[in-house]
Amino acid sequence: MALNSKIDNHDKVSIKGMITEKKNGPNINRAMEKIMPVLLFLIAAVSILTTIAIVYTLLTETIEFFKRVPILEFFTGTVLKPLSQNPEFGVLPLINGTIISSVIAMLVAGPIGIMTAIFLSEYASDRVRRMLKPMLELLAGIPTIVYGFFAFTFVTPLIREFFPSVEATNILSPGLVMGVMIIPMIASLSEDAMTSVPNAMREGALALGATKLEVTFRVVIPAALSGIIASFVLGISRAIGETMIVTIASGSSKNFTFDITQSMQTMTAYIVEVSGGEAPAGSTIYYSLYAVAMTLFVFTLIMNLFARYVSRKFREEY
Repeated sequence: MALNSKIDNHDKVSIKGMITEKKNGPNINRAMEKIMPVLLFLIAAVSILTTIAIVYTLLTETIEFFKRVPILEFFTGTVLKPLSQNPEFGVLPLINGTIISSVIAMLVAGPIGIMTAIFLSEYASDRVRRMLKPMLELLAGIPTIVYGFFAFTFVTPLIREFFPSVEATNILSPGLVMGVMIIPMIASLSEDAMTSVPNAMREGALALGATKLEVTFRVVIPAALSGIIASFVLGISRAIGETMIVTIASGSSKNFTFDITQSMQTMTAYIVEVSGGEAPAGSTIYYSLYAVAMTLFVFTLIMNLFARYVSRKFREEY
């Protein structure tokens, strides 16, 4: 009893001494305690302030563009001739090229990515998974300009060997290569979603007589559906915002067509072309750059909001 009393008294003295030392400590410590929350808040607010600044810049310049070009003409026009004597600023050719290239990319990346995720999650051993997943994610580390030259110098000539009618610059080649580029994103996110499904669900289905394939497609995939859909939506957003591949391999023809063998231009490629120095500051074509950028921004924002909605709507909590 006496020993415990001494220990308790010692603890009280130690705590009291720490409090006294804290109160009577250097002023710099108390100042840091007050400054750090403010500093951390400012650092956390950098991304929000940056987003606000981007939106403000795009919005002000886009409004200036629509003072010169009717908004209805911009969103319904099928002709884009910004450098002609009678310029026309219809954005539909750019939207058309962006959507077609993204669809081609997802037709490649979707099936391959989901099947890769199924193999890594359900069939591969730990040793194989540790070896294959880093190799797969290496694709995400390759610069997109390398993908662009690969599409232009290898994929396009290969396609023209079998289909001579394909133009030297076309939307098919960059779409295929973008699909290869997006595979790691879809595979990795989908694999993470499938891996998070509890093993008890798999074991229960197997105990009822289901095969491995039935467990995968009737239990695991429905349980991980929110993560899989979110990975697809994010993959589409990545394809819509891709720049260098389409700039190099798809050409600069502003055709409003659905023929994937022809040259088309995407919104990102148009932004690169206009910002390359052909448009004098203050001209209509200069402001069209911001109008197209704002359209692209809205596209990607809608896709990201949709991904978040899907994730919350179909999320399963275990």
